Amino acid sequence: MPLYLGVMSGTSLDGLDIALIEQEQHTRLLATLYRPMPDRLRSDLLALCASGADELARAAMAEQQWVELAAAAINELLQQHNLTPQQIRAIGSHGQTVRHEPARGFTIQIGNPALLAELTGIGVVADFRRRDVAAGGQGAPLVPAFHQALFGDSERHIAALNVGGFSNLSLLSPGQDVLGFDSGPGNVLLDAWIQHCQGLAYDRDGAWAASGRVQPELLNRLLSDPFFAAQGPKSTGRELFNLAWLLGHLQTLPPLAAEDVQATLVELTARSIVGALRSAQGRTDVLLVCGGGAHNACLMRRLSELLADTEVSSSAEHGVDPDWVEAMAFAWLAHCALEGIPGNRPSVTGAKGLRVLGAIYPA
Repeated sequence: MPLYLGVMSGTSLDGLDIALIEQEQHTRLLATLYRPMPDRLRSDLLALCASGADELARAAMAEQQWVELAAAAINELLQQHNLTPQQIRAIGSHGQTVRHEPARGFTIQIGNPALLAELTGIGVVADFRRRDVAAGGQGAPLVPAFHQALFGDSERHIAALNVGGFSNLSLLSPGQDVLGFDSGPGNVLLDAWIQHCQGLAYDRDGAWAASGRVQPELLNRLLSDPFFAAQGPKSTGRELFNLAWLLGHLQTLPPLAAEDVQATLVELTARSIVGALRSAQGRTDVLLVCGGGAHNACLMRRLSELLADTEVSSSAEHGVDPDWVEAMAFAWLAHCALEGIPGNRPSVTGAKGLRVLGAIYPA
């Protein structure tokens, strides 16, 4: 049975998700491991998302630490399940995004796949996004093709929503090409605001947001950003939506209670998702939510309220743990690369055509 490992480190920078899958006709999740991101490494990676002094050296040192963290986690998972490196066909490593600017022709994920192959004894497939960007695409999101393989239905109109640092939608309608795009911020502003105000990494279960009240004037100002009116293909990142962006809007308003800002940010995430979904897919029978946002009770409640005619549920209710879908996707993309199967979808990214994604680093 062909076994693959997927390594995902998202824009939330909370840690590394490692997923072991069996890939035959269908994808089966066999094992998982989560490794928290050390505070210093998280700070170093976050600093690389903006220009600064000595960036090349700092990026090289940070990616070396990232790889050492990933390799230790992979070796631990193998040991836990009595597996040898020789039993794993490949690692699909997303790396850590530090810049994503497809309009300027580039996207950068660091993660030194050569070192990862050396430290694990397993071949690595990495650098998935740049081939799509080279072909004129957004380089993101790349998960819709996997969502289609995992959740596609011959009768129901399904939307798969991943809410990590940013939110992206995959639109799965029977007999049609998959569509998909980033809809805007997911957790990135929520995390940034609670860290700014309380020094906490995230708002557990959305409890702080639930204690506040949505501020319509702030919400309208946030939603006025041109990104939300743009049609897909489109993608975004910290280059646009960040704490400075939020603070700039707040400076134009009278002082607001911090918990009200958090409540408004949840509403921003929910409204931007629902607006994008309704604009792109007239009928949605089921919205499957995965990623960290699936655990935000406040967000899930608002999505259900705004989509009263749609079944809104965690992907867990359909047999797939929401925390591991993206790591599974990059394991699947490694399989596609080795088999010569295109991993992008031009209907999603806007690329000139189908492309096999990823660079291969043999063991």
